[in-house]
Amino acid sequence: MRAAGGLAVVGALGAVGTGSAGAAPTVWNHPGGIHHPGDINRARVKVAAFADPWYSTWQVLTANAHSASTWTANPQTTAYRGAGTNNNYTYLYNDIAAAYQNTLRWLITGDTAHADCAAAICNAWSSTLTAIDGPTDACLLAGLQGWQFANVGELLRDYPAFDLPAFQQMMLNVFYPWNNGFLTYHNNTCITHYWANWDLCNLASLMAIAILCEDADKFDAAVTYYQSGAGNGAVGHAVPFLHTDDDGYALGQWQEAGRDQSHSVMGIGQMGAVCEMAWNQGVDLYGYDDNRFFKGAQYVAKYNVGLDVPFTTYSWGSGHNCAYNEQTVINDYGRGTIRPIWAMLHYHYNRIKGLDDKYIAAMCDLVGIEGGGGDYGANSGGFDQLGFGTLMYPK
Repeated sequence: MRAAGGLAVVGALGAVGTGSAGAAPTVWNHPGGIHHPGDINRARVKVAAFADPWYSTWQVLTANAHSASTWTANPQTTAYRGAGTNNNYTYLYNDIAAAYQNTLRWLITGDTAHADCAAAICNAWSSTLTAIDGPTDACLLAGLQGWQFANVGELLRDYPAFDLPAFQQMMLNVFYPWNNGFLTYHNNTCITHYWANWDLCNLASLMAIAILCEDADKFDAAVTYYQSGAGNGAVGHAVPFLHTDDDGYALGQWQEAGRDQSHSVMGIGQMGAVCEMAWNQGVDLYGYDDNRFFKGAQYVAKYNVGLDVPFTTYSWGSGHNCAYNEQTVINDYGRGTIRPIWAMLHYHYNRIKGLDDKYIAAMCDLVGIEGGGGDYGANSGGFDQLGFGTLMYPK
């Protein structure tokens, strides 16, 4: 859902809610976004040993055009997402994919040509980009591309050719005001107006920027919003109803389940990114509220591998006046959507937590080797996640 107007206040710089005191680390872990040194070292060793699934994923990575060290950035002064001729954010998400994929190639092989390429992409954008613009879709750009770009910077932070201070300023001055403004005001609409994805991508960007910039207040705000925020990105609203299936598995109905499955799967990926970043800084959002996110991911996974799930009527208010809406059945549109998000969840919940993740594991098997930007279509949906989870997360 989208609302006209309200964008004048989206750049407000007030803090999002009240931070969770003490949630931020006293000593920051770097790299400590969606990857930590253990992930990187394991991938390096396994690729060198030609072990799967690491090596098969590596082959997909190196075959992707975005992974070439000859990639040339196309930075814009203003990144715009919306209809019309100004719609140029495709340059941004393609360059972010290239920067991330080249960074992975450098981390795993030590080939500095790829690090130089990634650093050049980041430096080009940080020295050029001054604004984000567009209708309400600009909030998605700020969130989706915000958390991804900040994670690239986190991985490159100590590379000599990378201008970390300039990059931090871009994230703080261009992306953060949109993230904070959306989570605070929701474009002056009813608090339930926006689907979970809108909150979650902006929440992920807020957390990623906090880690990149070692900003404890922003990190605490992100943790607090996940736990008790007003919008649909807070875990209790993203997973509004709990069920138990006939086999005894706990399931959590996802907020967008009655909308479609493409966005439901997307939302799982966005919340997963939030939880993974927090985990790598010592905060367990994966397990918060008796593993509520796990139950939501199991629900979405079960339905998308072709099995039935229960559904409780979901109602909400929309627009500026909170007009009543309801969904009485789950929507099968997009059922079986493939996105490279499931390896991260499977290897956390099953291997680290030791939980029986029957449906997440089945979805992980259905997706198979995870690619990245450019492997799932050329439009923005193919770039909503960084991918290559079967390279970075197996344990």
